[in-house]
Amino acid sequence: MGQTEYLVTMTTHVPDGVDDAEVAEVRSREAANTARLAERGSVLRLWRPPLSPGQWRSIGLFAATDETELERILSAMPLRKWRTDEVTPLDLHPNDPAAGVVPRDPDASEFLTTFTVRVPANARDIDAVMAGEARRAGQLADQNKLRRLWRLPEQGRALGLWQVHDTEELTTLLGSLPMTAAGWLSIDTVALTPHPSDPALARTAAR
Repeated sequence: MGQTEYLVTMTTHVPDGVDDAEVAEVRSREAANTARLAERGSVLRLWRPPLSPGQWRSIGLFAATDETELERILSAMPLRKWRTDEVTPLDLHPNDPAAGVVPRDPDASEFLTTFTVRVPANARDIDAVMAGEARRAGQLADQNKLRRLWRLPEQGRALGLWQVHDTEELTTLLGSLPMTAAGWLSIDTVALTPHPSDPALARTAAR
């Protein structure tokens, strides 16, 4: 059976009264467990999104045969006793670059973008715009800018993972998409920072 990818937003709330030593011990076991999950291909990536003071949150890209297996993986993670998880299943997108072909650039910044497509009822040249979108996505993947692209459960929505120098470059690249030029896309962007347990960091250090 093939594996499905899932985006999991993990929010941790340590109860009052838990001392720092216990927190440190649980975090140490969490890091060790994450490394084991990465070795077996269950954890693909980990990031930290923008955080407000006092927030403890991370975003993970997981792989599992189904949601039952994913729940077994998540429930066995040491931090789960203090954590709530929001799971989003991801489907293959026809414009998705091949995963893992080019190593991640450790000097680049990463962003997640959520695309919502709304094609007007009176739109013309729809096939041409869609074909242009696929070509442009391929070009950006060849440049190692567009790292991944998935379909989200809701109709007309997709999720992209980007690797760029800064927000200005990302804005320029998003503006170059034919569906953006046509006015069919609304885009929400989340800036990502490295997570110390991210498998990509371990792969980079090993090279």
